[in-house]
Amino acid sequence: MKSAVKKKRPLLTARHSKERLDYALKHQYWTLEDWKKVVWSDETKVNRLGSDGRKWMWKKQGEGLSNRVVEGTVKFGGGSVMVWGCMLWDGMGYAARIDGKMDAELYCQILDDDLRASLDYYDKSQGSFLIFFIILSNCFVGDVIFQQDNDPKHISKLAKKWFVDHGIEVMKWPPQSPDLNPIEHLWCQIKKQLAGYETPPSGMLELWERIEKEWDAIPSSVCQNLIESMPRRVEAVLKAKGGYTKY
Repeated sequence: MKSAVKKKRPLLTARHSKERLDYALKHQYWTLEDWKKVVWSDETKVNRLGSDGRKWMWKKQGEGLSNRVVEGTVKFGGGSVMVWGCMLWDGMGYAARIDGKMDAELYCQILDDDLRASLDYYDKSQGSFLIFFIILSNCFVGDVIFQQDNDPKHISKLAKKWFVDHGIEVMKWPPQSPDLNPIEHLWCQIKKQLAGYETPPSGMLELWERIEKEWDAIPSSVCQNLIESMPRRVEAVLKAKGGYTKY
């Protein structure tokens, strides 16, 4: 036996585990072609000065304090930027900077501007006639399935209406399941790249410019590798009977 730091994961109740297991059972026979249809989305916070978690470094025995081994802090944290983004099999979608508090109205504006722009860029938008047909028949047709978590603004009446009006199917998502969303690993990669800059950004504008630069630099192969992991993620949830996975 040895001591170890507990890993932080979203708290899973019996209901959460059951819904995660139900999701895995429903998608256990999905092929890669099925997963290619999914547009993955998420939001994250990016700090201007360092991360909220631990940082590790190599230190020589007996080495004193220096800028190399100390993570400087400032009062009020130095500020942060909230970012919404999406990814497809074809590559990175658009990212949006969230100014102020995100509510249902702002979320629908992001969907209208950045999600639609992402679908347009990869030629995955529905034609106007088809959208008109979908609205009348209240059904979904097409090659796009949109993934989002169960944040209240995502499942608001306003957001649900937006998806119906634009003919986009929304994947039913289990609660407390960031391990099933491959875009989470993109955030880790971007934050790692941002931490590699020699000097911190001078302000929020420069931070956002760096985020955009690193976001646009991610190749489509990274998105594809992450999406290819979905069958393994689903299998891990099945094996854990809805419980925690290594992802």
